Amino acid sequence: MNPFVFNTTPSIVFENGASRRLPEILGRRLGSAILFVTDPGLRRLGLCDPALAALAQAGMTVTVFDSVEADPSLATLLKAVEAGRSAAVGGVIGFGGGSSIDVAKLAALLIRSGEDIDAAWGVGNAKGPRLPLALVPTTAGTGSEATPVAIITVAEEEKRGVSSPLILPDIAVLDPELTLGLPPAITAATGVDAMVHAIEAYASRNANNNPLSRMLARQALQLLGANIETAVFDGGDLAARSAMLLGSLLAGQAFANSPVAAVHALAYPLGGTFHVPHGLSNALVLPHVLRFNAPDAAHLYAEIATDAFPALAGEPSVQSRCAGFIEALADLSKRVGLQTRLRDVGVGEAHLAKLAADAMKQTRLLVNNPRPVSEADALAIYRAAW
Repeated sequence: MNPFVFNTTPSIVFENGASRRLPEILGRRLGSAILFVTDPGLRRLGLCDPALAALAQAGMTVTVFDSVEADPSLATLLKAVEAGRSAAVGGVIGFGGGSSIDVAKLAALLIRSGEDIDAAWGVGNAKGPRLPLALVPTTAGTGSEATPVAIITVAEEEKRGVSSPLILPDIAVLDPELTLGLPPAITAATGVDAMVHAIEAYASRNANNNPLSRMLARQALQLLGANIETAVFDGGDLAARSAMLLGSLLAGQAFANSPVAAVHALAYPLGGTFHVPHGLSNALVLPHVLRFNAPDAAHLYAEIATDAFPALAGEPSVQSRCAGFIEALADLSKRVGLQTRLRDVGVGEAHLAKLAADAMKQTRLLVNNPRPVSEADALAIYRAAW
C-alpha cells in the first residue's frame, strides 16, 4: 500500500440546534474576545442572531465582521484581519458558506502570525501559528469546515489559494437547522458542488489519494445522491438537510486529503471572470470534464456510479456504467433547476479562449486530473459546455 497522510478537523460536533449552544460547545478554547466572520445576507436573515446572543450571554466580547461577499476579495480579507487586530481578539468563528469560512481561516492565520499573505499562497507555504478557530457552515456544499484550503480573489479575475493543515479549524460545529432556509437554487448548486468534491477526490491522480478518502467519498455520494432532490424541493425536510450537511462534510474530508482536479480548475475562471457561484460553475463543466476524462478514468467512475445513482447497478459494463453516471449527473443538474450551458450564465463564445488560458493557471489542481489537460483540451471542454 502506498504511504499517505490524512489530516482533518480534530473535533466535529453534528447536532440540531448546536449553533445556539456555541459557548457551551466551544468553552474557552477561543478566549473571551472573538472575531465573528459572516456575510450581510445571513445578518439580514437573522441566522446569526441566536449564536451571537448566546455568545454575548456567556460574557464573550464579539466583533462582528459581516462584509464577506461571494468569491471574497483580498481587500475583504485584509479588512477582516484589521478588525480582529483592532479588537485584540483571541479567536475566530467563521459562520456561513464557503466564502465566510475561507476568510475566517486566513484571518485567524494572519492576525496571529503576522505573515505576508503573498508568501502564504500555494501548498504548504503558510508558516503560522494561527488563532484558535471554529467554523460553523450554513450551506451543505463546500465542506470547507474540514479542508485545509482557502480561496481568495486577488485581482479582478484571479483566484489564489492557501493550502495548509495549519488552517484546519480546531472545531467544526454542524447544525442542520441552519440550512433549512436555503433557497432551492443554492441548495442545488451547493449539493452538486459536494458531489463534485467526492467524485474528484475518488478519481484524483494525487499521490496522496488514499483508502480513507475513497471510503469517505463513496459514503458522501450515497448521502448526497439520495437526498439532494428532496432537499431542493422540500427544503423543510430536516432529515434530508441533515444528510446533505453530513455528505458535504464527508466529501470535504475526502478532497482535503485527495485533492480535486480539472472540474475545479475549469470552474474557477467562471467565478473570477463572470462571478458565477462556485457550485454552479462546477456543475456547468462537470459532465464535459468527466467525458474528457473517461478514456483514463472510466473504471473509477463506474466504481462510484451506483453510490450516487443505485439504478445504474443494471449497467452491464464499465463503459456503460461510466457513461450512465455522467449522463445521470447532467440530468440531475437539469432536474434540480440549475443552468446547464455556459451561454445561460452570460458567457459568450468569444470568451472561451480566455477562459481556457486562465484555467491553465490552476496548476495545483490540473496535476491531479486523471487525464492530462492541455489548453486546447480546456478550450474543447468549454466549447462542449457552451
